[in-house]
Amino acid sequence: MTALAIETAAGNGDAVRQTEFTITADGSYAARLVRGEGEGDRWFPERWTLDGPEPYAVPLPGNQPEEPDASVLPMADGRVLIHRRVADRDAFALLYPTGPGTGELALGTIAHDSGRRLSLLPPSPNGSCAYALAAGPENSTLWLVAGGAFGPEPVATLQGRCSGGVWLDRTGRLLALDRELDGRTKAVAVDLERGGEVTPLLQITEESQDRLLLADPDTGLLLLRSDAPGHDRLGWGVLGSTLPVRFPECLRLADAAVTPFAVQPGQQLMPESCAVALRIDAAAGTWVGVWRPAGRRLHQLAAPEGWLAGSGLWTRDGVLRLPCATPAAPCAVAAVPAPVDLPRPAPVPLKPQAPRPVPLAQAPLTGRQ
Repeated sequence: MTALAIETAAGNGDAVRQTEFTITADGSYAARLVRGEGEGDRWFPERWTLDGPEPYAVPLPGNQPEEPDASVLPMADGRVLIHRRVADRDAFALLYPTGPGTGELALGTIAHDSGRRLSLLPPSPNGSCAYALAAGPENSTLWLVAGGAFGPEPVATLQGRCSGGVWLDRTGRLLALDRELDGRTKAVAVDLERGGEVTPLLQITEESQDRLLLADPDTGLLLLRSDAPGHDRLGWGVLGSTLPVRFPECLRLADAAVTPFAVQPGQQLMPESCAVALRIDAAAGTWVGVWRPAGRRLHQLAAPEGWLAGSGLWTRDGVLRLPCATPAAPCAVAAVPAPVDLPRPAPVPLKPQAPRPVPLAQAPLTGRQ
């Protein structure tokens, strides 16, 4: 079993329920919504600092409890974007610690559109902007909700119902979305510097459903899910490569769902050597998987206690850092070194043998002219 090195620090020890845990693209901050026993069972945002010598958490309670359906997103400057649904509008604000209290900078609101539900997209690589997607049955609108000059503003309107959201570069220009159009879902690339220009990204076959799950801007490694092999499978490819998408058999587990959540950065020109972290969910529980395209083997590891499942990030030297929260250690990071892929033994050459006569009863009688 892989050894775990646990880093702990003081934090909010009253959190009793886990919600989605989101990490900035550079790994410096994270945020989530928690509910605390000692705070009157109220919901409030919590910011984690991950780039220091020890991780630590800062609660950001407002003047009143947050609703459970609020969502939060960490920014690169340490502030936390919060998205609230208020009556018939979506409201956005930036939260930050101010001594014993919480400061709040209102950014503006977006009116609800019938048949659409607005959701935050993953943190932008530039760290200063945040985007949201309002998906409708016939078209979807991409909104810039933080980082603009005049509050929330529409960036692009895309044909079809869009979902997902994966950044393809380090500047925050190229965004991949899964677009459902005419009953087929295909991943497309949206160029935010060209007015939301859309270009095809994944089309394994004309009839397949092809969704992008994760991308590494350094190497172009893509993790995707497609039913092109006949049913939904986890596959991988390289952006811009002429090689076909591959669907490793080792990533196909019986009675378990496998979802990638982090790719090792800094492996320029070596996409097949990138370590990929995967969340494995089954009836027996949730644990961690580590896989490399070149290794062709899925390493399955026990999840550390209190793991905020599905969250984590890699260091450049191949250490997987998994955020954890327990009553004894409310803010901790488990460091998991990536397992080594041992080379497969070379096949042993067989000693040639002289042909033996085959008894007539066993002789192949078909195919004769």
